Amino acid sequence: MNNKLLSLLGIARRAGRVSLGFDSAVDSMRDGKCRLLLLACDLSERTKRSITKAADESRTRTIPLDIPMEELGASVGKLTGIVAVNDRGFADKMITLCNE
Repeated sequence: MNNKLLSLLGIARRAGRVSLGFDSAVDSMRDGKCRLLLLACDLSERTKRSITKAADESRTRTIPLDIPMEELGASVGKLTGIVAVNDRGFADKMITLCNE
């Protein structure tokens, strides 16, 4: 699951369908573009609380991953613990992969 998810994240990044990092993710949710929020397992508790609150307010689905920031960052080309997926097709496929 992890390899397929990370590969799909890389494709979504190259297609310009993701926002990386806290501020970009919050902006994406605020604009109504974000379809799915992915969180790395080693994100700080403070950041998790803040981003989860923003996701709840915008009713954005959030999935905590068992993937550390280093691996997540390697798949998207930037060290980050928060990835907002801004495309319904990519989001649906990632949800399916996470549920396997």
